Amino acid sequence: MATSSAASARLALVPDVGTDERAPARAPAVIAFDNVALDFGARRVINRLSFDMHPGEVVCVIGPSGCGKTTLLRLLTGLIKPSAGQVRHHGDPVTGPARDVAIVFQDYAKALLPWRTVAGNVSLALEAAGVPKAERAERIHTLLGKVGLAQHAEKFPGQLSGGMQQRLQIARCLAQEPAVLLMDEPFGALDAMTRQTLQDEMLQLVAASGTTVLFITHDLEEAIYLGDAVLALRANPGEQSSLAQTFPVHLPRPRNQLSTREEPEFLRLRREAFDYIKETH
Repeated sequence: MATSSAASARLALVPDVGTDERAPARAPAVIAFDNVALDFGARRVINRLSFDMHPGEVVCVIGPSGCGKTTLLRLLTGLIKPSAGQVRHHGDPVTGPARDVAIVFQDYAKALLPWRTVAGNVSLALEAAGVPKAERAERIHTLLGKVGLAQHAEKFPGQLSGGMQQRLQIARCLAQEPAVLLMDEPFGALDAMTRQTLQDEMLQLVAASGTTVLFITHDLEEAIYLGDAVLALRANPGEQSSLAQTFPVHLPRPRNQLSTREEPEFLRLRREAFDYIKETH
């Protein structure tokens, strides 16, 4: 579904409930990009980008290298400011990092503190939040249990596999109790089986917590499997909107690595997304 304007880009993410008064009111947007543009020198990297994210949604972003996928996260965290337009968090303009926004990086080895144990890495987020020491141990144990690391609390990151290190980074982010979780190709460096396991674990954790997720990936199938919507960005947008296409994902949850990927709707979306990527290269 091609988007012809910033307004249509926003509407693509919001189901039309019509005028039925019995329809439940939609919660206010957690994240809103309003006609955002960003220039790096003379080059416009992002242009006329508009979309909303609502509580509990998983929105995945795909697109060719250099289209600004990771830049979205930097804008959302306030590390860089838009050249035009506005990024809002809970209705307020983003001016800097917020405690209820956490980010999971692809390079888990560099994201973790190697001199701290597994428990110590999770404790870091609790310390930053000012959680009393007496409360930390129980919360750390609970978080490590959720990501399958309860038996590894006293190990150091270097003693863990890649998948376990990524679980640890996710646990540390969850310790912040974020309203928004930003994930920058978090499973890209993992083997296929570990990747699928962590995809399912992430979806379970998000469903339980109601966290809103913006997920960056180069993997079309991953984007469709995880997302409620997939945003396809274009590189070098010029005068066009950076948002080239929006793919709403109407696949039932919970999802299954085998049966979901065999659904006709999954296969249709994969074909449409593949055709888009092919056209942009």
